[in-house]
Amino acid sequence: MASTVYNSVLFRNMFGTPEMRDIFSDDALVGRYIQVECALARAQARMGAIPKDAADAIAEAAKTIVPDMDRMRDETENVGYPILPVVHQLSEAAGAAGGYVHWGATTQDIMDSATALQVRDALGVVRRDLLELRGILVALAQKHRDTPMAGRTHLQQALPTTFGNKVAVWLSSVDRHVVRVDQLLPRVALGQFSGASGTLASIGEGGLQMQALLCEELDLGQPAMCWHVARDGLAEVVSVLGLITGSLAKIATDVMIMSSIEFGEVAEPFVHGRGASSTMPQKRNPISSEMMLAGAKLVRQHVAAMMDAMIHDFERATGPWHVEWAVIPEAFLLTGAGLSHAKFMLSGLSVDTDRMRQNLDLTHGLIVAEAVMMAAAPTMGRQEAHDIVYRACRTALEEKRLLADILCDNHEIVAALGGKAKVRATCAPEAYLGLSGPMVDRAIASLSA
Repeated sequence: MASTVYNSVLFRNMFGTPEMRDIFSDDALVGRYIQVECALARAQARMGAIPKDAADAIAEAAKTIVPDMDRMRDETENVGYPILPVVHQLSEAAGAAGGYVHWGATTQDIMDSATALQVRDALGVVRRDLLELRGILVALAQKHRDTPMAGRTHLQQALPTTFGNKVAVWLSSVDRHVVRVDQLLPRVALGQFSGASGTLASIGEGGLQMQALLCEELDLGQPAMCWHVARDGLAEVVSVLGLITGSLAKIATDVMIMSSIEFGEVAEPFVHGRGASSTMPQKRNPISSEMMLAGAKLVRQHVAAMMDAMIHDFERATGPWHVEWAVIPEAFLLTGAGLSHAKFMLSGLSVDTDRMRQNLDLTHGLIVAEAVMMAAAPTMGRQEAHDIVYRACRTALEEKRLLADILCDNHEIVAALGGKAKVRATCAPEAYLGLSGPMVDRAIASLSA
């Protein structure tokens, strides 16, 4: 019986993806432990530290072994770590060569190397999904490059913008996350082989060469120094996941508010029954956006936990290391789910351009007050233009009249702008979109490789 949303039959695909669960499954993790043990044996055989026949026998045993997970669980609970139980079973399967399994290594060497392999694979999935999401946003920004809508600050209509410009803002953060992942990988895809206190005393001369060969076998980088208690790399990984999910939550928040009945500007893709209410037949709740927001809140807590878990005592930690075992898989599951929800939601987002245009008129033209002020300022001075337009705005609100009509009755504004037709043209929201279009173009043109 499942005890968390991550393995629940009901919730697991809302809080994770099958692909990410496979990377962090028990079978995959034990497989990584065995992979590291075999790579270590091959590296040591290449140096002549153990017989080549022994390394071959260990590798052959790894191909055929079917780990007894019940036994491994019981031993892990007793020992406190899973590596000794893995070594027991692999050694037994390797027969006479079993004595060479785990030669000169310590538990954390194997576990950290396995974690590095998992993280590398998981970041590859995250990077792929970010690129796919980026492509979806590029298409959406291009399609709506010139679609006018109300720009909002402090939840109030501010100035006109375009929906494409809004999407390009989302796009820019997603693109930066691609860069972050690329920069991060070389810092975290590192092997670990340093021995009990990080000195490789169990190997002695040739230890660093053996470390290099192990990393080569695993296609991981060789660290400049033991990172048993220097956990900034893994903390950075989870922090980047926090940034990614934070950006997804910003997108989700915009979509949720814009999809409310009062806004009605966008809607998540329609799927029969999706987002339905048990009692209100008319409901179409923004489920994907809600999951993106919830996931970000959970990952944020994992970021804090990883920052706390960086504080290790001396050369091997007493407790903080264990926090990573829970945090890293869950943070990746949540991030994978968030990206999956985002790709689904944005690839089929319904955009109501007519409603966006209608909402521009909700304030009877007040949204272009700045446009009139700036147009009149060169003739009458900014402050005087501001005061006249300010008073006109108050009148428009009180009398529920169009700002353009009120301004056309003001001879100073009419004179400053060059006639009533010019006043009305200046009051058109489409005429005050600034550089929204060129900014969209620039955002797309400047995307990372």
